[in-house]
Amino acid sequence: MTVVDPPSIATVSVIDAGHADRDVVDALLRGDEQQFRALVGRHHRAMVHVAQRYVPSHAVAEEVAQDAWVAVVTSLPRFEGRSSLKTWIFTILVNQARSRGVREHRSVPFSSLGDDGPDEAAVSPDRFNGPDHRWAEHWAQPPRRIDDLPEERLDNDQTRRAVEDAIAALPVNQQRVVWLRDVEGWSAEEVCAALELTEANQRVLLHRARAKVRAALEVALEASLG
Repeated sequence: MTVVDPPSIATVSVIDAGHADRDVVDALLRGDEQQFRALVGRHHRAMVHVAQRYVPSHAVAEEVAQDAWVAVVTSLPRFEGRSSLKTWIFTILVNQARSRGVREHRSVPFSSLGDDGPDEAAVSPDRFNGPDHRWAEHWAQPPRRIDDLPEERLDNDQTRRAVEDAIAALPVNQQRVVWLRDVEGWSAEEVCAALELTEANQRVLLHRARAKVRAALEVALEASLG
């Protein structure tokens, strides 16, 4: 008797995701408005953020996202499941955004924005001991252990505003990567596909963005502690 190894957890996850996408597509093709509203609720905000990389304003990005939803609905019968439904939707969005960017005379591929220079430090050098110190290049000001703080201090309006402000102050490429990864919960692969980044670039941008957001959060928490 031939023994067949069971599928790995990763394989099962891919199969389950594919089945879930097919169920959503079938529901949409039946005209399920509730399913469509749920889909828009999951992805629309991120679509607007991605579109902003190609067009000159938030208002135009909103229009691009709306146009992309129309294209999604129109193209649904041709969805073959060769990629996830989310990846397919964002591919349509990026194509729409590029076309609109050309018309608006602002077609700027995300990957061409650079990152802030290859030598940009993720953490300020001032936080490390100098070369003459006994513990050169070790922490002089180690980061506060945020997970040791009371949960209620982390989960309040002031802290959330500090994080949002820190993200908004990032260079645009870092901002979009950290927003999609840490706010929207995208995988690295999804971010690379949507923003046309290499895995290495995505990793560097995310590391720098997280370091800056953490530093800003430390300042806000220190201020709140008096």
